[in-house]
Amino acid sequence: MNIWISAILLGISLCADCFAVSLCSSFLLTREEMKKKVWTVAAVFAVIQTGLFLGGWALGTFATGIISEYVGHFEKVAHVIGFLLLLYVGGAMFLDGVRSKSEHLNLDGFKSIVIGGVATSIDAAVVGLSMAMDEAKWADIAPTALSVLVFTALSVIIGMFCGSFVGRKLGYSARIVGGLVLIGLGVNILL
Repeated sequence: MNIWISAILLGISLCADCFAVSLCSSFLLTREEMKKKVWTVAAVFAVIQTGLFLGGWALGTFATGIISEYVGHFEKVAHVIGFLLLLYVGGAMFLDGVRSKSEHLNLDGFKSIVIGGVATSIDAAVVGLSMAMDEAKWADIAPTALSVLVFTALSVIIGMFCGSFVGRKLGYSARIVGGLVLIGLGVNILL
């Protein structure tokens, strides 16, 4: 798969949680409050999501280097582990979307925004870790990190401006699509 297509798909799928949370949470804010907070929320979510993605990749790269010295066939094991991690994250996102699990988060105050950013970005760390186990190098990671940053910020901005009506109609569908894309990328690791 082309590196840019893969980066764009990962960026879009990883921002599904941020999109759903911003959609479902924006109805708690007045139009004026939302206009004041949208840029802060978008920036914080995007930086945290990208940071955790890169942190997962760095941790995975470090661990892969250590383990590969002791295990001769680590590459095969790493592909299976990467697949299982993406299957787990994508499956959880898909099931949450199907079950319409509530993602209401109060975005009142900077602390709440940071907590929301971390809560919606754990999957990005796992994806970064699985990419490291697939032996992705910086040249592969940099476009994906840029995609994660851009699409996360855009998803929050769009989600907050659309408000609760669109959130109730499409918020969970975004999780379903994001989960399916992650599962597909996990299967691609095995092939």
